[in-house]
Amino acid sequence: MADQQPSGRARGRSRGRGRASSGQQPAPTRRPGETAAAAPPRMPAAEPDPLPTPGRGRSRGGSSQVPGSGAPVPAEPKVPPTVQMAALSMSAAGEGGMGGISGRGKQAQLSYQEIKTRPDHIKDKRGTAGAKVDILTNCFQLKREEHWLLYQYHVDFSPMVESIRARQGLLRFHTESLGTPMAFDGMILFLLRRLDQPVTTLQTKRRNSDEIVTITITLKAELAPNNPTCLQVYNIIFRKVLGLMGMQQIGRHYFNPNLPVVIPQHSLQLWPGFITSILQYEEEVMLMADVSHKVLRTDTVLDILANIYVAKKDRFKEEAMRMLVGEIVLTSYNNKTYRVDDIDWDKNPMHTFAKYDGTQISYAQYYKDAYGREIADKEQPLLVSIPKKKDQRRGMTGPIHLIPELCMLTGLSDDVRSDFHVMKDLAQHTRISPDDRVNSLSAFIRSFPKNQEAQDYLNKWRVSFPSKPVKLEGRVMKAENLYMETGKLSFNPAEAEWSRDLRNHRLMTCVGLNDWILMFAPRDQPKGMDFFQALTRVGPKMGMAVQEPKTHQLRDDRAESYVNCIKQNLNRTTQMVVCILPTNRKDRYDAIKKHCCLEAPVPSQCIVARTLSKKQTIMSVATKIAMQINCKMGGELWKVEIPPKKMMVIGIDSYHDSSTKGRSVGGFVATMNDDLTRYYSRCSFQHSGQELIDGLKVCMQAAIRTYVDINKGLPDRVIIYRDGVGDGQLPAVVEHELPQILDTFKALGKNWEPRCAVIVVKKRINNRFFCTNNGKLSNPPPGTIIDSVVTKPEL
Repeated sequence: MADQQPSGRARGRSRGRGRASSGQQPAPTRRPGETAAAAPPRMPAAEPDPLPTPGRGRSRGGSSQVPGSGAPVPAEPKVPPTVQMAALSMSAAGEGGMGGISGRGKQAQLSYQEIKTRPDHIKDKRGTAGAKVDILTNCFQLKREEHWLLYQYHVDFSPMVESIRARQGLLRFHTESLGTPMAFDGMILFLLRRLDQPVTTLQTKRRNSDEIVTITITLKAELAPNNPTCLQVYNIIFRKVLGLMGMQQIGRHYFNPNLPVVIPQHSLQLWPGFITSILQYEEEVMLMADVSHKVLRTDTVLDILANIYVAKKDRFKEEAMRMLVGEIVLTSYNNKTYRVDDIDWDKNPMHTFAKYDGTQISYAQYYKDAYGREIADKEQPLLVSIPKKKDQRRGMTGPIHLIPELCMLTGLSDDVRSDFHVMKDLAQHTRISPDDRVNSLSAFIRSFPKNQEAQDYLNKWRVSFPSKPVKLEGRVMKAENLYMETGKLSFNPAEAEWSRDLRNHRLMTCVGLNDWILMFAPRDQPKGMDFFQALTRVGPKMGMAVQEPKTHQLRDDRAESYVNCIKQNLNRTTQMVVCILPTNRKDRYDAIKKHCCLEAPVPSQCIVARTLSKKQTIMSVATKIAMQINCKMGGELWKVEIPPKKMMVIGIDSYHDSSTKGRSVGGFVATMNDDLTRYYSRCSFQHSGQELIDGLKVCMQAAIRTYVDINKGLPDRVIIYRDGVGDGQLPAVVEHELPQILDTFKALGKNWEPRCAVIVVKKRINNRFFCTNNGKLSNPPPGTIIDSVVTKPEL
């Protein structure tokens, strides 16, 4: 598409750290990239049923003492100032110190935090306008046995036991008296039964000493099935089930490594999987599930480095950093993911790190001993991954070093995304019809009873999932009327697409394209001329005069060539700069936009040459580009009926560049007229720890003052659409941003109190909806509203 900015590298948001194994562990050598930790505990030979571990309260390799043993296991050593290892003991997916699964700790708790955003006077949020339509969802009701309750206990150890895994081992010894199933994070214990006494005291003799440890278990709460804490436990249970079914956790989701789809012509493979979450909806707790795929490269990072060296030997390190930093890699020896933050060119696999006993071992020798992997290239540099702050608080204070030969890239790079053939081949496997999606989800739920181990685990927790997705009743709103200069525009509301109908209608306000620059690389000269000819045909019909541009054929397609051409030919009367780009390369696009936005402000339009390659679609493409150009020069396309007057609509978004840690950008736009067709725009930059609202207050004050200058008065209503709010950040918007927005209003006028509504927009949702059309499932028609059953009760 025209002027389509690259979306950045495909980056993961979490690194899917491994879980400690409940079984016997190999010799206590630390893995490269992991902080020092004590030897894994020795567990009883016959283990009881696996116990899930709620939250992040899992030991990352801590010591453990078990009843009836001899000498105590040494305590965890101090983490050295410079650490080359991350304190994780990786094993089978979903296995932990007590054979359990970890939750997401504070982040998970925040995601369940209910923030009331509905005014008190609104008792029923469901609307009545529109035609009723039957909707099928991707939610499945969570069934529990009648009178299902979860009991929460606090567990104390005397004398104090520091290691969480040691506490888990001590408590496991009493599984028979406590009962199963249970979940224990080292402090909080969950059971499905109420113990005989509110306070239960147990005693255990440590395995490696004669010391007696007294365990005091105190009942703290009786939790109803829809309690937020129960929601966290449900998700932990379900992730354990996915692990039992052979699925592998990568990041936050689970994929099946046993059913890969290989695309050899592009060195890619797809792991099928599912995105899942269990949440409280209007009336019921439900499982939301959606089909997902994890894209992996079949070649290693070392192969990619070799290709870069062959192609760009003179700029090898620079190009390698550009292509790899910020990417997510998967380690082939244990399927864990890490973000690449740097490349250490001074280290290679023959460098050494300290083992638990203080002796040195090389990276190459370690992987041979621990995983049976022989490192072929002993001179390759090492990838560097910096632990997240939450991992640093657990002792991962230093960088994690990874060997490129043992890493594969995940996701899609900018270069791959810009390759039409790659994306087309991927789409054959990732784009599925509504019928196939629903069938896959139903088959996924039906697979639980077929796996005896998974079904037994669900039975122990007394929960189940019906295989039929939840149905509800939605509403389809009447299509809005669109108005242009020539009057009402007719279009097919079922498609919500009217670009073809625009060609014979004049835009609301047109700006003639009289003085503009058109530039292109040598091989794109024919496409540039075809675009100009198409623009001259569609522009006048829309009321937009198009004069002949100043064309420039560049020597090559380097970013510097485009920028230099703009510098040499731009003057004060230039209205627009149009650049035909051979590919969707981010560095080239960024260089052009940076120059045209910051160094020599002028409206610009970037067009990927591929979008102009088909003769049968070039008129449609030219129409859409003409509309973009007209808007950028101050024109207006169309309008809809907006009954309220003196209303300002504000849009706020934020962008966090993962390649530049600690800095983000806030984008701000505000309407300046009653038709909501003219805008004021601005951006603000924030550094780590600085609130976004601090910069947005300045933007808001400037926008309102501009509104007053244009309209000679303040708006009576302000509607704010807030984007860029992640999971767990809604409380910050409600408790911090909203009060400061209201304070901004007061600062602009003592008696000015406009009616204000803040709408938080979430695009990263995985709820899917379908309706029946002629016996087949299809996407709901445009204008469909879902305001019941699968919506949140607090909203």
